[in-house]
Amino acid sequence: MTDEELYEKARLYGRNALLWRQKFIGLLPEVERRRLYEKKGFGSVFEFAFKLAGLSEQQVRTALNLEKRFLDKPVLKALLENGEVSVNKLVRIQSIATSQNEEELAEAVQALPQSAIETLVRDEKSLGMNGPRKPLFELKSLRAQDLKLSEEVTEKLLELQGKGINVNEVLLELLKRREEEIAEEKEAISEGLPIARSRHVPVRVQRVVWKEHGTKCSIQTCHRLAEQLHHTQTFALSKRHDPHYLAPLCEDHHAIAHAINVKVQERRQQSIH
Repeated sequence: MTDEELYEKARLYGRNALLWRQKFIGLLPEVERRRLYEKKGFGSVFEFAFKLAGLSEQQVRTALNLEKRFLDKPVLKALLENGEVSVNKLVRIQSIATSQNEEELAEAVQALPQSAIETLVRDEKSLGMNGPRKPLFELKSLRAQDLKLSEEVTEKLLELQGKGINVNEVLLELLKRREEEIAEEKEAISEGLPIARSRHVPVRVQRVVWKEHGTKCSIQTCHRLAEQLHHTQTFALSKRHDPHYLAPLCEDHHAIAHAINVKVQERRQQSIH
């Protein structure tokens, strides 16, 4: 057996071990209800879980508490009991789960990695504090105190203000001119775009997108560096790298955006049929 074969076998067994542990954890609420552990000679459900599957007391308590939290959320409760997703993911979403959003969250925990789930929960909590829910690309959170103006810029603005010049108007005019220049550049690129042969975004398109959005994730409640250019207009359908429909995203928001796209496409197909 080669090192690679040994590694692949270890990965396979490890993956299966995790799956069966999830399924075992899903049985614990029913084991507790029936007091099956007593019938089989165990002192408690904790001893039952430890001796049969090596679970800690905290892991058992987490599973039992989740089942209680999901009593009025049958879709999420079924995910727990069937062992379809890890308890760690379900723990992350319990604080934002409601009977109204449980189906959406169930799709998310099955489709997204754990780090993206944590980002989704953070977004949802932020939205809950700041008003009604908005689409992913409309989130905004920019405060004046977040601006980090250099000493030189600050001095120049103060100098202008000392001359009786309205610095707000000066800045707004500069920002408006910048937006117009970017809009013109995007329009010029968009008009001459051919049908794309690959998903690779041309350099000149990348440049104008980064110029517009900067280096951070374009979800404005997120402060991570952008790692991917996301096609907000599904590339498989448009076959174009139109800068009007590109947004730089961090890894987690990119995963969330693709999960949303898949869900939208599935619903569209269902409505056709």
